[in-house]
Amino acid sequence: MRVYVASSWRNDYQPMVVEALRDAGFDVYDFKHPAPGNDGFHWSEIDPDWKGWTPEQLREHLNHEIAIDGFDMDYQAMNECDACVLVLPSGRSSHLEAGWFTGKGRPTAVLLSDGEPELMYLLADRVCVTVEEVVAFLRGAP
Repeated sequence: MRVYVASSWRNDYQPMVVEALRDAGFDVYDFKHPAPGNDGFHWSEIDPDWKGWTPEQLREHLNHEIAIDGFDMDYQAMNECDACVLVLPSGRSSHLEAGWFTGKGRPTAVLLSDGEPELMYLLADRVCVTVEEVVAFLRGAP
């Protein structure tokens, strides 16, 4: 089974989840290291001052070649993956990714962390509190 791990760049727990899933025998897509020698997409590759963009600048930069290449790599992986694990805390992109998987009817788990409750996590097939629960869910997923 190929698993897409959706999370935040700021989530220090994400690499451990990727490693644990790989150790359990899953083929895992890691957006932080999507291919050998590739450290993933960073907005700073387009503009070091990206955090100060206006909404208009963000919209414009979504069409930048580097952004499109980053999107294409992640989206291709989404299409190739059988399941998704949303590792919290995470941001907007990872929630869209997990929503895409649930909309496609592909097995989706949410790995909870401390934070504010979210009712829409009921869309996921499983809400987990440990990586072991995620592994058990994925092993039983169709």
